[in-house]
Amino acid sequence: MTKPCMKTIHVHDAVGSVLCHDITRIVPGESKGPVFSKGHVVRPEDIKVLLEVGKEHLYVFEPLPGMVHENDAAARIVAATAGKNLVAGEPKEGRINLSAACDGLLRIDVPALTKINSLGEITIATLHSMQFVAKGRAVAGTRVVPLMIEDEKLRRMESIVSGPVMEVLPLAHARVGVVTTGSEVYYGRIQDAFGPVLQKKFAKLGSTVMGQTLTSDEVSMTASAIVDFLHQGADMIVVTGGMSVDPDDRTPTAIRASGAEVLSYGAPVYPGAMFLLAYATGPRGPVPVLGLPGCVMYHKASIFDLVVPRLLAGIEVTAADVAALGHGGFCSQCEECRYPICPFGK
Repeated sequence: MTKPCMKTIHVHDAVGSVLCHDITRIVPGESKGPVFSKGHVVRPEDIKVLLEVGKEHLYVFEPLPGMVHENDAAARIVAATAGKNLVAGEPKEGRINLSAACDGLLRIDVPALTKINSLGEITIATLHSMQFVAKGRAVAGTRVVPLMIEDEKLRRMESIVSGPVMEVLPLAHARVGVVTTGSEVYYGRIQDAFGPVLQKKFAKLGSTVMGQTLTSDEVSMTASAIVDFLHQGADMIVVTGGMSVDPDDRTPTAIRASGAEVLSYGAPVYPGAMFLLAYATGPRGPVPVLGLPGCVMYHKASIFDLVVPRLLAGIEVTAADVAALGHGGFCSQCEECRYPICPFGK
């Protein structure tokens, strides 16, 4: 295909010319953005501004059939790859950003993303997959490298996309039952601190703690509390305390005794190594039962933040999924926690 002719015009000869791309002005430490946008007709008073931004010459493209401008190309990429609950912004310097239309779990088809980015001249950048994002957060952007790209290359991109490459999955508004184990709490020797933390964490995710039951270290009492929440229609049950290997820590045994099937006990995530994942059968189907280690109570980011949003998004978490969390599962314990703007869980 014939490439478009790109002519160089001296800025003093540009009056009346139509700009085919944005002209960017950068003020160090203050701003960066287009001073003139695509389609602007150069006026005599614009010459001084163009010279001030370093444009002694302008590139003018002669439009040719089969070539697509960068703004239109970015829109085509968005149309082909963006799934549900994403909002596209206006083109800016050839790039279109996408933001979350709701709170939810960002899911990226990483193999498809890599395949598209391997075509050449077409680029999509995203946040890491499988993380909770709040409504309005920018999660991805796309643009092409040249100012004009061959339509055939865009059609090739469109032909290899078979489903959403990026999407935000809304979280279910779950009713969560909390079972807090430990004789020290059950007999009132110390005050429970886990319940308030979980109420805040689940509220942030749009879910509600339907109730909290305190139990001693007796297996039968804890198992019975889990079954009671199942009968009450809980969508998820979390059991706190008693998750270590100490002789008195019997929570994993109690979860098994409740009839739940344990898929994974122990996770390659720090904090969160003593995490347990199980599923029980409730009135409406499988119900996740989570054994939460004590670190969830006092760490801002832990295994809770990596697993619970996936479950609320309707994704079945398997033992293999938990094992895969090891890559990125090491928290650096930064002096100031900035999660999720950090490598943890990525």
